[in-house]
Amino acid sequence: MAQASATGALEARLTRATEALQRLRGAVGQVVVGQGPVVDQTLWALLAGGHVLLEGAPGLGKTLLVRTLAQCLALRFSRIQFTPDLMPSDVLGTNVLINNDQGGRTFQLHRGPIFSQIVLADEINRATPKTQSALLEAMQEHAVTIAGQRHILEEPFFVLATENPIEHEGTYPLPEAQLDRFLLKVLVPSPTEDEMVEVLNRTTGRAGGSPEAVLSQGEILDLMALCREVAVAEPVLRYAARLVRASDPTTTGVGLVKRALRYGAGVRGAQSLTLAAKALALLEGRLNVSFGDVQRVAAPVLRHRLLRSFEGEADGITTDQVVSALIAEVPTRPEQVEQAVRRG
Repeated sequence: MAQASATGALEARLTRATEALQRLRGAVGQVVVGQGPVVDQTLWALLAGGHVLLEGAPGLGKTLLVRTLAQCLALRFSRIQFTPDLMPSDVLGTNVLINNDQGGRTFQLHRGPIFSQIVLADEINRATPKTQSALLEAMQEHAVTIAGQRHILEEPFFVLATENPIEHEGTYPLPEAQLDRFLLKVLVPSPTEDEMVEVLNRTTGRAGGSPEAVLSQGEILDLMALCREVAVAEPVLRYAARLVRASDPTTTGVGLVKRALRYGAGVRGAQSLTLAAKALALLEGRLNVSFGDVQRVAAPVLRHRLLRSFEGEADGITTDQVVSALIAEVPTRPEQVEQAVRRG
C-alpha cells in the first residue's frame, strides 16, 4: 500500500513537471525562432543543474536565448561582456572602503555580477585566462572567495556562456579544467529559410512584448530534485561508463580514438553523461533512462572533453566524429552478457 502511494505521488510530480516544462518551452518559443534542439539541450542542463557553453556564429540568437530563458524563470539574471581588459574583480566583486555612521571607515563587499542565479558570460573566450579562472570556483562549488572570505551563491545557479568559433584574433582558448565544468557544449546552427523569414517578421515589424516568468524558483528546484530521482538501471550506468572509458586513447579498442585523441573524458564526463540522460528522460515525461538517452546526449556532453592529438587536428577529425565512432563501436552490453542472452 505504501509503495503504491509513493508511486502515485511520483507520477503526480512527473505530471506537474511535464506541464511546467511545456509552459517553459512555449514561453521560450514565443521569442526564439526554431532552434528546438538547442532549446531542449539548454533545458537538459537546467534540469540537471549544470552549465552550458553555446558555440555559434554571430547573430544566431545565443544571447537572445539566454536572456529569454532568464525572463521565463523567476531568477536573478546578470550579463557579463567578456573583454581582454576585464579583471577578476569585475566578475566577482571587491571590498570597497566606505564611511560608516560612526564617522569611521570600514570595508564593505561590492558584489559583482556573479552573484546572480543565471549568469550570461557573453563571448567568454575574449577574456584572459586570469579572468576566465574567476569562474572556476563559482561553477564547481557554487561559491566565491573574496579577500579570504567564502560567499555561497544562491541556488539554483547557472552559467550560460557563449563563444564565437569564427574569430580567433583577440581570443583566448578556454582551459580544459574550465571546459570540463560545462555540463554541455551546444552547437548553434544557422536557421533555415523559413526560420529566417519568421525572424525577419518578428524583428523588423512592431516590437513585441517580453515573455512573462512561467516558473518560480521553488518550481525550478523541484524539477532539479525530480531529475535526480529519475531511475538509471545498472546496465545503462555501465554503458555510460564504458563509453567514457573507451574515449581514453591509451586503453581503448576504438581505432579512431587511438588515432585522433590525445586525452579522453574523465569521471566528470561520466557524471555529466548520466545527469544529462536523466534530464532528457524527464523532459520527455519518463522516469527511467534508456541506452538511447545516453547515446543522444553523448555528443553535447563529450565533444568539449575530448582533446585531439596533432594527427587528429591535421586530418581534420572532429570530436563529434569521435563520439559517433564511440557510439557505433561500444556495445550497449558486454560480449559476455550478449553470449549469455543468446544461450538463453
